[in-house]
Amino acid sequence: MKFYFAPLEGISWYVYRNMQAKHFKKADCYVTPFIAPNQKREIRNKDKQDILPKHNEGLWVIPQIIGNRADEFIDTAKQLQHMGYQEINLNLGCPSNTVVAKGKGSGFLSRPFELECFLEKIFDGLDMDISVKTRLGRYDGDEFYELLELFNKFPIKELIVHPRIQKEFYHGKPHMEQFAYAYENSKNPICYNGDIFTAKDFEKLTEEFPGLEAVMMGRGMLANPALLEEITGEGRADKKRIRAFHDELLETYEEMLFGDVTVLHKMKELWHYMICIFHNGEKYGKQIRKAKTLQEYKGIINALFAECDIEEGAGYRP
Repeated sequence: MKFYFAPLEGISWYVYRNMQAKHFKKADCYVTPFIAPNQKREIRNKDKQDILPKHNEGLWVIPQIIGNRADEFIDTAKQLQHMGYQEINLNLGCPSNTVVAKGKGSGFLSRPFELECFLEKIFDGLDMDISVKTRLGRYDGDEFYELLELFNKFPIKELIVHPRIQKEFYHGKPHMEQFAYAYENSKNPICYNGDIFTAKDFEKLTEEFPGLEAVMMGRGMLANPALLEEITGEGRADKKRIRAFHDELLETYEEMLFGDVTVLHKMKELWHYMICIFHNGEKYGKQIRKAKTLQEYKGIINALFAECDIEEGAGYRP
């Protein structure tokens, strides 16, 4: 079984992924937040910093690209190849309305003819492995049956399926009927993505799909950075390790980011997820969201760790 860390914009950049891998069991693969090609055909400096090999030593990192213009995609992929990357991931899953309105991410799924032409061009134009992260469709889960026929026409390195449609975002339950169809009928290797928040969630998934070889997790690992250890039976989260992870991450942000407000914003984004594993941590979660200074924030964190324990078996709660 291979475990992938899903990309989450603003959180799972190279600083965070290195810190998670240092303090806890690291993922087999980290997919980066998406890179959006532009008309200048240049990778933004922010994205370049995230994917620089020197910032990801010891980690298997796959850059993700989002777009619907094959020429721009190919050009960006070749720049990544020049940096040493031999695999890239195509984002067909982002449900953001601003992305979808441009016909990108999961918005591209509602245009299968254009998507097929796009895939033909990028597979012909690149000498690289290409994996695809997809949803079931834009409006209806039944769109996926036609989409899978389309995907089966191409030598996709791995098809990562998040079994929701675009308009559901992350609400409701994943549609496992369509994932089961992909599991049985995909000509390409399949990876499951969606709502694996605890070791029990993983056990249930693998009982239903015993031949599954890869799982991607995002929110679950942000809430519990030791989740892989719990899944594999190698350990579990405890306050001492979570505190050490938190403090080193905070210290690094203070050193490299400009201004307390920026640092505070980064930490608040993380606590949206991580507060879920603390027993009776809700009131501290509210205080963290309202904190206006780093000094105030640090006082709240001290109280949280002093008064709340890690809840065994807890995970992200949507």
